[in-house]
Amino acid sequence: MPIIVSLFAAIVPMLIYLLLIWWMDKYDREPMLFVFFHFLWGAFGATILGISGSIILASLTGMLGEASYSSSLMQTIIFAPFSEEVAKGSFLLFTINSRKFDNITDGLVYGSAIGLGFGMTENFIYFLTYGNSPESWFQIVVIRSLFSALMHCVSTGSFGALIAISKFSSSSMKNILPFLGLTLAIFIHFSWNVLVSFQNTFFYGFLFMFILLLFFFSVFKLSIKNEKRIIEQELLEESRMNLIPATHIKILSSHLRFRRGWVNENIRIIYSRFAIRLAFSKNQYRRVKDSSKDYYALEIEKNREAVRSLLSTN
Repeated sequence: MPIIVSLFAAIVPMLIYLLLIWWMDKYDREPMLFVFFHFLWGAFGATILGISGSIILASLTGMLGEASYSSSLMQTIIFAPFSEEVAKGSFLLFTINSRKFDNITDGLVYGSAIGLGFGMTENFIYFLTYGNSPESWFQIVVIRSLFSALMHCVSTGSFGALIAISKFSSSSMKNILPFLGLTLAIFIHFSWNVLVSFQNTFFYGFLFMFILLLFFFSVFKLSIKNEKRIIEQELLEESRMNLIPATHIKILSSHLRFRRGWVNENIRIIYSRFAIRLAFSKNQYRRVKDSSKDYYALEIEKNREAVRSLLSTN
């Protein structure tokens, strides 16, 4: 198929998925530009590193250039999952140091963005390489857009979630969680590649991805539900301090905050934003044990003062 058509088929579904995942983070959405930067890393940086890693592993094991079935299978189910997940996930080790990366939902969003970027580039390569006829091209587009690319999204998103947990963990598992996250990502990738590499297990690969996607979005939903609980708990304390009206708490922690009339329309959007950030910064302050505590203390006062100032003009 023409390059332009394949490029369109590779880009559009991944951007739709990216916007959907970004939109699902409904309380404190990450800066879209920063999320897109992760998408670009997956599309270019991780792709280059992943391919390079596979070549190195093949060279070290003496399989580089071999065209045998066993060699091809080894590179598909062993080398690719390891090198590609390390390449994709390595960028999250940089992101974790960002102040913007502050909960499980963020880890899911940033990890998913990287996976979708990687899936986009890989899809484009597959569409050009194996789409020898309109029928085969269309089949590859459907399978890779609905399953293979989403596998990359889920695997790196899972890694991101466990990195996020480790960032604010004070338990002995703190340093082990990133390793467990990478292992989980590799296992997901390995399982998918194994199942779709054999004719008699192909169907189970689709079933595996369907269950995995259900689990992934369930985790996402639970993370959002936990954020709702945090907002209600932290703002209840602010209500007792006479900063935020008690009637606003249930509104701020739900879709009702998007409705007009419950507060002055001139301040509704920005007031909601600062109140939610106040709740999250208070929760993060309680959880951190290092020098970040000073940062979150300042964030609490900044957001609290912004809320106070807005309500005083209401």
